[in-house]
Amino acid sequence: MKLTKHVLTAGMAIVSLSALAAEPDLSKLPPASSQKDVTYAKDIQSIFKGSCLGCHGEERHKADLRLDSLEGVLKGSKDGQVVVPGKSEKSDLVIAIARLDPDTAMPPMRKPGGRGPGGPPPGSEKRAEHGSTNGPAGGPPQGGPGGGNRPMPKPLTAEQVGLVRAWIDQGAK
Repeated sequence: MKLTKHVLTAGMAIVSLSALAAEPDLSKLPPASSQKDVTYAKDIQSIFKGSCLGCHGEERHKADLRLDSLEGVLKGSKDGQVVVPGKSEKSDLVIAIARLDPDTAMPPMRKPGGRGPGGPPPGSEKRAEHGSTNGPAGGPPQGGPGGGNRPMPKPLTAEQVGLVRAWIDQGAK
């Protein structure tokens, strides 16, 4: 009985530590912008258009997340709400665009070795060395989300993340 109790206690401690380790370090979040009256239409939509709508827009909406309209952002994804109005630090969207968690970072982080989401396609290093920008078999370059000829979107700047934070903190309107 004592052994079972100790094993159970140790197991619970490990699970608790694992949960703590999985939490993103919010101290690394860029500060919210001091800009007042931030709105989706005036300030945020253009940020999302530049980096997010290739995967979360009208044509494609990965994870059932649409960032091309205020309604889509507020609706959230297949996993639920991504914005908590008034609380940017609790909004999954902010954690993703600030790239605090490699597993949920948007755009996706390169995998070790440069492969996977956001990484160059296999063999691209050799093509780059020889000055070729063509993809396999002379086709278009690859490397964007889902492959194809889409360029990989650039991560948002700290200033852009700060503006998104200000928008959410001001009520996400």
